[in-house]
Amino acid sequence: MPVAIITGASKGLGRALAEGLAARGWDLVLDARTARELKEAAGALAVHGTRVEALPGDVTDAAHRAELVGAARRLGGPDLVVHNASATGAEPLVPLAGLPLDGLRRALEVNVVAALGLVQEALPSLRASAAGAVVVVSSDAATEAYGTWGGYGASKAAADHLAAVLAVEEPRLRVWAVDPGDMATDLYAAAVPDDGAPRPEPAAVVPGFLRLLDERPASGRYSAPSLVEGR
Repeated sequence: MPVAIITGASKGLGRALAEGLAARGWDLVLDARTARELKEAAGALAVHGTRVEALPGDVTDAAHRAELVGAARRLGGPDLVVHNASATGAEPLVPLAGLPLDGLRRALEVNVVAALGLVQEALPSLRASAAGAVVVVSSDAATEAYGTWGGYGASKAAADHLAAVLAVEEPRLRVWAVDPGDMATDLYAAAVPDDGAPRPEPAAVVPGFLRLLDERPASGRYSAPSLVEGR
């Protein structure tokens, strides 16, 4: 069975992706900082009969990243790495004039440095896989200038660029930066608590991610809602 590592998998998009992959028979290594919620998520996947390793920890910790890849290797080696864990830099979001620099550093560490560190750790196995792939969960804030989203957007833009360069350097892999679009997630609610507008559940865009795995288009940046709609 193919093996995937998914960070930030205790809830939201990460959990929805885990559900979608488990339903297809993927074995999973899941990460999140919240041990209880991660254990609950892993338990819910048991219905699919796949092997699931749930390892709580912080992706900015190199030892934890090595633990994730080690667990994937024991399952047969990672074929897919999904970097979904994210930090916004401030909760709620604030303009750049008031953005705490420690918050910006945290966003860069989680969204960029940890993403690259995890890929570096998994790269030998990804290269050995017949269908090695990396998914970096992006955002439209990486390409658009939205007030108060500056720190988060800058970190996502940097992650997108790393993904693009990795695709050039590792042509045998597929490296996709994927914008999932607006979703109802705890991350968004914490970032913009006064915005109560309805948003799609993360599960709605999972078919877009699965389409990438099925069709394996060229490495690049994609919109999950567009993939769901067949565009």
